[in-house]
Amino acid sequence: MAIESAADGALAPVMSFALVGALGVGAQWAAWRLRMPAIVLMLLAGLLIGPVLGVFDPSRDIGPLMAPMISIAVAIILFEGGLTLNLHSLRGAAEGVKRLIVLGAPLGWLLSTLALHYVAGLGWASSAVFGGIMIVTGPTVIAPLLRQARLNRRPAQLLQWEAIVNDPIGALAAVLAFQVVLVLNTAETMGDAAWDMARGIVVAAVMGVAAGAIISESFRRAWVPEYMKVPVLFAALLGVFALSDTVLHESGLLAVTVMGIWIANADLPSYTEMRRFKEHATILLVSGVFILLAANMDFEKLAMLNWRALAFVIVVILVVRPLTVMISLVGTKLPMRERLLVGLTGPRGVVLVAVAGLFAERLVAMGVADAALLGPLAFALVAATVVLNGFSLRPFAAALGLAGKGIPGVIIVGGSRFAAAFGEALQKREVPVLIADPNRGRLRSAREVGLPVFFGDILSEAAEHGVEVTSYGRVLAVSDNDAYNTLVATDLGPEFGRDNVFQLKRTKQDSPRHALPATLGGRAIAGGQTYLDLTSKMNAGWRVRATNLTEEYTFENWRAANPDAILLAEHDEGGDLRLIVADEDPRKQKDVTLLSLSPENDTLDAAKADNEGTE
Repeated sequence: MAIESAADGALAPVMSFALVGALGVGAQWAAWRLRMPAIVLMLLAGLLIGPVLGVFDPSRDIGPLMAPMISIAVAIILFEGGLTLNLHSLRGAAEGVKRLIVLGAPLGWLLSTLALHYVAGLGWASSAVFGGIMIVTGPTVIAPLLRQARLNRRPAQLLQWEAIVNDPIGALAAVLAFQVVLVLNTAETMGDAAWDMARGIVVAAVMGVAAGAIISESFRRAWVPEYMKVPVLFAALLGVFALSDTVLHESGLLAVTVMGIWIANADLPSYTEMRRFKEHATILLVSGVFILLAANMDFEKLAMLNWRALAFVIVVILVVRPLTVMISLVGTKLPMRERLLVGLTGPRGVVLVAVAGLFAERLVAMGVADAALLGPLAFALVAATVVLNGFSLRPFAAALGLAGKGIPGVIIVGGSRFAAAFGEALQKREVPVLIADPNRGRLRSAREVGLPVFFGDILSEAAEHGVEVTSYGRVLAVSDNDAYNTLVATDLGPEFGRDNVFQLKRTKQDSPRHALPATLGGRAIAGGQTYLDLTSKMNAGWRVRATNLTEEYTFENWRAANPDAILLAEHDEGGDLRLIVADEDPRKQKDVTLLSLSPENDTLDAAKADNEGTE
């Protein structure tokens, strides 16, 4: 069957879906390669194929399928947002995070609504709905910005947790505001309006809680096999959304958000796997929805943005967001420079555009004419905040003294003399290092040389809140427990990237009976040495040393002088650090510093060495 459409200039639905998927995922991949916010490239891609070139028109090429597709996608996105709201984590969060949620969310909703009404010129109905979703500061945008900016732990934690927790809260606020507008426009009297509103909230909440409880209990009691948990979750999600909407129009979004929150707090053993799969699905849906909405934008809608829209964006960035943060954090012990940084950092993301686009269509259909401005305003706000924060966060934080080193650090899991020696050598190169171990005694060597340490399990909830993960880009598991090293590398692999998790070679790895598949563990480092091998060498007087390679003193010269040395890492003049896996050589042969574990009797050219050794 031919792919092309019979209509002149129109794409067939299959080709349309393929184009949206390719552009969405391609934009995210290109953004990762270019170290740019993905939402900027998705916005440009959508506008380019849509209003600029006219290649793709969702209303023409997809037609009646577009509205239900966006509705289902937004429902899944909001469910995933609810799935991130773990109340146990919130109770352990810092006081500043609680303030930004408990006080900041309603205050931000109020101030955003006032700005929309008095500055952008929207009516109260559109302002209340859009003001609710403006609470969300873009969890999908904040994380890459924090990794790029390398902020200090406390402001990074404030921004990260505010974005995660306020994601479902903002969605709930928008849904509730829309329910109020819907009821007020359809009910005959105020009594009817109040009754319909209460009924809508109760029905959605009950259905969400009931579905969440049934799913949680069936998973806990093993009534659903492991391989079917994610499909069952998806089917239940769609069923609750559709059934709730059937019982009471537009209550489905609230129901699925409540369902996600319930499951997030059910302490399910398979919660992490479900959440990761949901995150992957959300990335695809977020990309698709954003491309669709951007491509569906036309120049007539964009022309609706006047000076009031510009004033609104400026007021949100310079007044609403800072004022919300400053008032929320009154009475806390946070320094003013940290409050200022958090107050001027509020990038909005795809969730804002997706939910705003969905509610804009609903409001317009109800007769709220100025709701047509919500889509263009959402795009304008997202573009302005992402570009501004994307390019200014790092220098602004550095000017305030709140930015860490630009080099992604290394978390070394497992305290030992080797870990302390390697960590000290990295720290002397201004690479952030953290030594983590649940045994306090094994951290002694690290503390003696002045290295930061974390006493506890790196996989624990305490580490999640107490370790500034955004400052680190690599994990090196070097404990004396091979199974624990494998667990750490496997568990942290999805977060740091499989290429950025390393571990020591397992003692019996070469035995077919004990060898593990490639899906488990990290890459072997330290020349394929085991923990016992390294301990033996450290006891024999081996040291971690740093040597500069130049045009005169090449890698071949170094290897000839140090035939037994074990390569650990290379660090170039630009600050790039590369941990060298077993049987690899450095990529650069000059203008690079080699870190190696060398025996004391090896010849080391003193003129070429930074360090004679560290323990």
